Parts: sequence; C-alpha cells; structure tokens
Amino acid sequence: MDPPVHPLGGGPLFDIAPYYLTALIHLMGPIRRVSGMARATYPTRTITSAAKFGQTIPVETPTHVVSNLEFASGALGSMLMSFDVYGANLPRIEIYGTTGSLSVPDPNTFGGPVMVKIGRNDWAPVPLTHAYKENSRGLGAADLAAAHVQGRAHRASGELAYHVLDIMETCLDAAREGRSLDIASTVERPRPLPMGLREGQID
Repeated sequence: MDPPVHPLGGGPLFDIAPYYLTALIHLMGPIRRVSGMARATYPTRTITSAAKFGQTIPVETPTHVVSNLEFASGALGSMLMSFDVYGANLPRIEIYGTTGSLSVPDPNTFGGPVMVKIGRNDWAPVPLTHAYKENSRGLGAADLAAAHVQGRAHRASGELAYHVLDIMETCLDAAREGRSLDIASTVERPRPLPMGLREGQID
C-alpha cells in the first residue's frame, strides 16, 4: 500500500476532529501519544457545491484517518475521521469506565441525550444539568469575556486550540511514519461549567 500523501488540504481530520478532540480533552484531559493509519481512498473527487459543481479534482490529502490516542491520564482512545463512508451508525463519543459507560451527543451540533450504562443495566438518559442545549456557538466568546472580567482562565484558550492542532498534525505524521509519536504540547483540562447554569449565565 502506498504511504499516506502529504496533507496539502484539510481533509476530515482538520475539518471535523477539532470538535471531537476538544470535547475529549474537556472530558478526559490532554493527549500524550498517538499512532494510526491514513489514506486517500479515491484518487479524484467530483465537486458538488454550486460554484464549481461537476468539476473533478485530484485528492491530495488523506480522506480516511484512523488514530489511536493515549491520554496523559493513561486512558486509551480511538478516533475515526472519514470522508469516504456514505453513512454510519457509530456513536459519536463513548467512554468506557470500570463500572459503566457514558455516551454523549455529537459535539459538532447542540442538544441530544447523554446516556449511561451501569453494570448490566440498559442504557438510560441522564438528566441535563445545564442550559445551552440549542445552537450556542458564541458560548466560548461569552466565557472569554466573563473570564477577563473575573480574572480567571478562559476555557476555549489558545493553548487548548494549539494542543488540538498538535494532535491532528502528529496523527498524520504517525500514520505517514508508521509508528507511535509523542505529542509535544500539553494543556490543563479546562474546568467544567458550574452545575445548574441557566440561559445567559456563564459562572
């Protein structure tokens, strides 16, 4: 099999993974090592957006990326990002603990149930404890403003964004080199939002 091509374009990793990696770091903390595989499944693609509809372009970046993630906490994870499947029923994020499992909704959207499975019990929804269940893409900016006023660290920090970028770049490097690679950067796990927030509240 040919090695993965150099990432000249965005691909699914840089398009979609920032949402998921950011959510995982909020849930599990920073990531310290990655490995995986990547490929461009199809040599060309046909544009379907209006401006250049019907044009065929060469694929110059991996479009199917499978990554293994080792968190600084010792937890292990796997991540699949692909433009090459027609559809999937996989859960967006599931976390498997020693006595149960947690399933959370797609971090690229808003809303959806949080589910838990404890022991041999069936999956059951967990009551939501916060507002902001609709499209709340301005929440990070609101938190930044509140943090500035209160003199605390804000959650959507440049350090967090850089760590996510470092992870994605290193995932492609690890796939290209066929080995595990350490992540050079790290970040503190952002503090969770306080319990019981209502719409319009940050702290």
